This record gives sequence, C-alpha cells and structure tokens, in this order.
Amino acid sequence: MSSFLERLTGPGDLRGLDEGQLAILAAELRETIIRTVAITGGHLGSSLGVVELTIALHRLLESPRDKIVWDTGHQAYAHKLLTGRLERFATLRQIDGIGGFPRRSESEHDVFDGGHAGTGLSIAQGLATARDLRYGLERVAAVVGDAALMSGLSLEALNDIGHKGTQLLIVLNDNEMSISPTVGAFATYLSKIKLSVAWQQSKTAYDSLVERIPVIGSSALEWSQRLRRSVVNLASPGQLFEDLGISYIGVVPGHDLHALLETFGRVLELKGPVLVHVRTQKGRGYRPAETDQVSFHGAALPPMDLAPKAGAHDPGPKADVHDPGHAAYRIGSTMPHGAGSNGDAVPPAARSDAMHKHPTYTAVFASELVALAEADRRIVGITAGMPTGTGMAKLHAAFPDRVIDVGIAEQHALTLAAGLALGGMRPVVAIYSTFLQRAFDQTVHDVCQNDLPVVIGVDRAGLVGEDGTSHQGMFTVPAQRQLPYLVIASPKDEQELRVLLHTALEQEHPFALHYPRDPGLGLPPVEPVAIPVGRGEVLREGRDVLFVGFGPIVMRAAAAADALERDGWSVGVINARFAKPLDRQLILDAARGKRLVVTFEESVVTGGFGSGVLEAIEEARLTDVAYRDVAVRIIGIPGDRFVDHGAVSDLRRMLRLDAAGLEAQVRETLEALRAAPSRSQVAPAG
Repeated sequence: MSSFLERLTGPGDLRGLDEGQLAILAAELRETIIRTVAITGGHLGSSLGVVELTIALHRLLESPRDKIVWDTGHQAYAHKLLTGRLERFATLRQIDGIGGFPRRSESEHDVFDGGHAGTGLSIAQGLATARDLRYGLERVAAVVGDAALMSGLSLEALNDIGHKGTQLLIVLNDNEMSISPTVGAFATYLSKIKLSVAWQQSKTAYDSLVERIPVIGSSALEWSQRLRRSVVNLASPGQLFEDLGISYIGVVPGHDLHALLETFGRVLELKGPVLVHVRTQKGRGYRPAETDQVSFHGAALPPMDLAPKAGAHDPGPKADVHDPGHAAYRIGSTMPHGAGSNGDAVPPAARSDAMHKHPTYTAVFASELVALAEADRRIVGITAGMPTGTGMAKLHAAFPDRVIDVGIAEQHALTLAAGLALGGMRPVVAIYSTFLQRAFDQTVHDVCQNDLPVVIGVDRAGLVGEDGTSHQGMFTVPAQRQLPYLVIASPKDEQELRVLLHTALEQEHPFALHYPRDPGLGLPPVEPVAIPVGRGEVLREGRDVLFVGFGPIVMRAAAAADALERDGWSVGVINARFAKPLDRQLILDAARGKRLVVTFEESVVTGGFGSGVLEAIEEARLTDVAYRDVAVRIIGIPGDRFVDHGAVSDLRRMLRLDAAGLEAQVRETLEALRAAPSRSQVAPAG
C-alpha cells in the first residue's frame, strides 16, 4: 500500500485521517525530510521538531484560506510536503528547485517570503488587521520559535497584538527551553480550566452580574478580574503574555498529536489573541540531530549516515499515537545506496565549504581575532545569536568573558557595540551580511554618527547559495557606501583578510570588513601588518584595459585577464581592497589613456563599488582630456532582481561571475567598443 504522504493531494486530506494514521504520516514526513536533507543540506533540526505541530495546524485550519505564518521559515519543510510539493522536494535548495524557506512563488499556501527571524508576528498582525478591516472570516496563525520571540521586532509586535486584542493564534515553538523551566501539573491543570467552555461561559456571566451591582459594580468587576488573573497565573510561566493582553495556554507536549489537536481545536474557538506554548525537541526522529542540536540546526550539516543501527526501533504501522518513536540513524561517512556511483557520500554544495581542505574566510577571521585579543584586552566580540556560524565561539572558548551573544537582536548588537566603544573597548561585531540589513539605522545613527571605532565583520558577503533570496549578501556595500566615516574593505584572499583585520583594529573609525562564505585559497601564512586605510595595490600593469576588483572576485578577474592576454590584450589589474575610501589616485593613474576600465564585485552593482570607480573617472573626465575616451563597464550582480537559491558555484556561473563568465562579459564589451589589442601575441596557425 502506498504511503499516506504519497496519497495526499493537499492539507485538506488530513481531515480524512484518524490519529493513528496521522502518527504514521508523521513518521513518513520525518523520513522524507531526513533523506532529502542528507543529500541537499538544509535546516534539519527545526523542521523535524515541528512535524506533529504542522500536521495539527493543517488538519484544523483551512489553508490557503486560513493563513499560517512561519517564523523564521526554515522550520516549514513539513508544511511544504503537506501542501503539494512532495514530488519536487528532492530539489530542495537547488537551482530552480524548492526553496529552503516559504516562497509565495512556489505555493498559495506560503503566506510570505520569510528567512529572517522575528518577522512572523508582525506579518500575522498585519494579515489579521487587514482581515478585520474588510470583515473577513479567515483565521491567522503564526508559528514562532523561542529565540525569535525574544527579538525586538517580535516583542514590539506582541505589544501591539495584545493592545489591539487581535483575533490571532500564536504558536510558541519552544525547543531550547529558553522561555521557561519545566512546569508541573498545576500549570497544565490551569490551562485546561482556561480552555473549558464552563470557564469561559461562567466568567462572562459572572462579570455581567458583578458589573450590574449598584454604585460599586465597576470597581468590584475590576477587583475580581485582577484577583482571577492572579490566581490563574500563579503557577503559569506565561504571565508576561497575559499582562500584554494575550491569553496564554501551555505547556503542551509538541509531539503528542492528540494533545495538539485537542488544544488547538479549543483555542481556535476563543476570542482575542491566544498564545499556545508548545514544547518540542529539535531534530526529533534523527538521533544525531537530537543530541547535537547546534551542528544540525544550520544549512551546512555534518556528514549523515542513513543506515539504521542494528536493533533500532521501528515504529511500524502500529506505532503509539502519542510517540511514533525514533528512526535511529548514526553519524557516518556514507549516504544511502545510489547517492553516488558506489554509494559513497556526495557532499552537497551546501556543505562543500565545511568539508573543503582549506579553512573558510570565517575560520581565518576567527583565528586571527583570537590572536589579536590575546594582545589587546580591549577587544570584545559580539554575535547576534550566531556564535558558531560567525566563528565567535572560538573567541568565546579562549576568552568567555569577552564575547557577548545578544540573541536574534542585530539592532541591539550594533548599539551595544557603540556603547562599548564609547567606554574605551574595541568591539568586533560579526554578523551575516543579510542579517546586518536589519541594523541599518543603528549603523547610521549610533555607530557612524558618533564616528566610533566599531569593527563590523560582514560575514557571508556576496553570494551565499542555497538559502536563496532572503540570504544573499548582495546589498550591504551600496547601503554602506553612503555612510560618513565608515570604512569599507574586502580582501582578495584569506591572508589579506588577516591584514585587513589588523588594519581595522589599529584605526579609529567605523570599519566594515566584508568576506565571503567560501573556503580560502590555501595560501601560506604571511605576517599580518596593518596597511594605510584606503590603499589599493597594483597586481599587474597593462596598456589596453584596466581591471579594478573589490574582494575575492579579484582572483577570478586575474584569471580572465590571463585569458585575454593570450589573445594579445595588455590588461592591468588592481586589487582595490577598499570601496570607501577609494584609492582614487592609484586607479586614475592606471586608467589614464585606457580604452576600457572594468570593475568587478560580487555585490549588487547599483550604487556599489563599481559606481564609486565610475564617479571618480567621470569627475576626472571633466578636467583631463586623458579620460575623455575611457569607457567604464561595471560587472557584478544585477540590481533588478533577487538571486534565488542554488549552489554558489552554479549561481556564479548563471550570473557570469565565474572566471569564464567575467572573461565573456569583457570580450562582449570590447566587441561593442570595436576595440583591438595594441599588439597581437597570438601564435600563427600551423
């Protein structure tokens, strides 16, 4: 008999299954997620933790009429499988495949294109408010993780939801026990009382009766309501939400389908906003992910072996409804048969840099920061909930009292760094480029306006890969170029990254140091010595064409220059190092009299590094005839669309930002200009 998952045509089919069949479906969802993510990479732990929760919501709500908002979005794999994407799920996070986060272009069941934590409650509040303004009837639910709930944006949304009394279901997915300690039977008992029809009806009737008492009615009603709230919240961990005006229900066991269905069913009949606190286990159903939640949270996972251990528990079709059991797998070095020609693991692109023999730029950055911190006690590291991904965990291991993890609160991270700098410290804030977007105002108002020596490690700058549109680090350079006092730098290789980190910590202004997710080039170590801010370097001289690059794309541009020189072109190459301040004189001296200047960056071209070079040449053109015939071509990421998901190497090839693509774009430009090399070095035929 075919599986329940294969027979589903949509979430509405869940209402035709009993609880025993739903438990089997949960096991099938986990198996599909595990086997897919083992090949494609992805956010395994969070998605495995919400399987039962997802089934319960889709059974009770009527998506897409009713709206389910997933915050952060990487926990939505089961949601995707239940909403008609099983056949394409093997393409997860691949070019033209299923995205790793909700995407409206994929399905009418995906409410918004998520990817950043803390946005879900605001989105849900907007949806519910719009519904109420047009007198709609759809129900709105938001699933938010315990960490995301602590972001400033989430807390602002909670305040608004409670103040307005919006009809809304909030599901708190607590998988880290960071909201409250384990609560006893009394709290569970109180939740059952609050959900009961008798409690709801008697409470309303009692309030009406008390309010009609002559003279003292209104005062007596207020007093009785305060007393009732105090009694009900005595053993409840959710008093914060009750005080905000949001009814709190919990804690509900998140892998007990019966309890989830019973609770959500009653909650959806209540008036006003309700938060249901659900306790789940990250990585549920895959033993390595259960025991190592940090490594199995992110998209780049450790190697996975899907071969069951001998004697592993198989729940089978008669599995207990409340606990369908665990599919026991072990960490190893092989994939299921068929993953490669001999069954060996085929490392997905999402994990290629983690398995590469050369350290990543992030690893080099972290190691150098530790070395610098040994000599300078003023250095303090700050991370916004990403100590492992940004390498700050390495600094914490060496100096635990000099690393601050503010959680998912990038805004607070930047302002905190400003305060530390005002106090005489040298803060280094390491944040992924895509998440740094959230703290733009803090970068402008708190750091740059005060001209403070805050070092911003802009990790994952450029193309990031399989996480898609919401995670590509392509917008930060143009955003930062407009800011006074801010220095913007990026290295051509990992050894230059070390040099630039020294430079950043030896100067007295805000400094944004951009580096990619990529592995380094494996270059031998150099002695990292600070260089003057704003100084580029000439890598080679040339007569016909000048290449000016910013960041690691410089090395690909140099490879393109090699190919062009074989056809007789004389190509000069400059490694700019700094997008701001730009080494204008170095570039202008090299550009004088050239037929073409080409700029290279792995960033959106609109207002980016290339625009800075163009501005410098255009200004010089006004007063110096030597620049009147110099054409400028800006090569980078087009600014008219977002970049979807896929392996970084595939994306670079598609965007023509690999060495071959850069060469082709330059050749097309030279042909359009009808330019010819000053001398030919092409060997005669034969």
